[in-house]
Amino acid sequence: MEIRKVTVAGAGIMGSGISQVFAMKGFDVVMVDIKEEFLEKGMRTIKKSLGKFVEKGKLDQVAADEALGRIRTSVALKEGHWADLAIEAVTEDKSIKREVFKALDTCLKPDALLASNTTSISITELAASSGRAPRFIGMHFMSPVPQMQLVEVINGAATSKETTDRIVSLCEKLDKTPVVVEDYPGFVSSRLIITMINEAIYTLMEGVATKEGIDMVMKLGMNHPMGPLSLADYVGLDVVLAAMETLYKGFGDSKYRPCPLLVKMVKAGFLGKKSGRGFYEYT
Repeated sequence: MEIRKVTVAGAGIMGSGISQVFAMKGFDVVMVDIKEEFLEKGMRTIKKSLGKFVEKGKLDQVAADEALGRIRTSVALKEGHWADLAIEAVTEDKSIKREVFKALDTCLKPDALLASNTTSISITELAASSGRAPRFIGMHFMSPVPQMQLVEVINGAATSKETTDRIVSLCEKLDKTPVVVEDYPGFVSSRLIITMINEAIYTLMEGVATKEGIDMVMKLGMNHPMGPLSLADYVGLDVVLAAMETLYKGFGDSKYRPCPLLVKMVKAGFLGKKSGRGFYEYT
């Protein structure tokens, strides 16, 4: 069965980006969220992103308009019942994700595939509540989705080889580069980058350097496009903390202990760019 129709659960930065990428490659998409205002914001994000592609000459206006026309929105998951693949891109909360997958299982056709865009939650555990573990897989897109090439394809314990092969092929059709990894806490990308961010926060807390200095070392010394503290603000400090807690719980190793400064900032509501203040201030 060829994958041509996709349901995306979540209209935030990741969900809207995933919807845009599929629509640009000719797939029909239903983007679902719990409130119309979230869907409207997601569509504005997509329109703005497509506009930038047109401005840079990477897409013509006709193609941008056609991509936009392939995306429908709904506040009801059942509206995406015809999908060949459903991708979950909701908040990093295990219980919420489980509920989404239970709902998707009841409305999707029996042979449809399920995927999660989780950054660190166990694919095996999520699959167990999905009702279709052999057809369940991780598709961890990088942010911003339209620009970033990598997709981590994560096998759960029960994921079938057929499912993995189909998702790898699908990523290639999206002009993305799939890397197949196994289901361990944090996979590869989150395990490495989140640990680096946490260590950078320890470095700041201990007064080793200023936040600007720490970011500059990684940008100029390691050729990173963003410093780790700027990246933390972009990702969201609550997301960083949740990922660190997953690593700490999953491995039981003290090297994954969340930095106390990170915990304090999340408790204070300093979540980064989305809240207007993190390690830096945003207006």
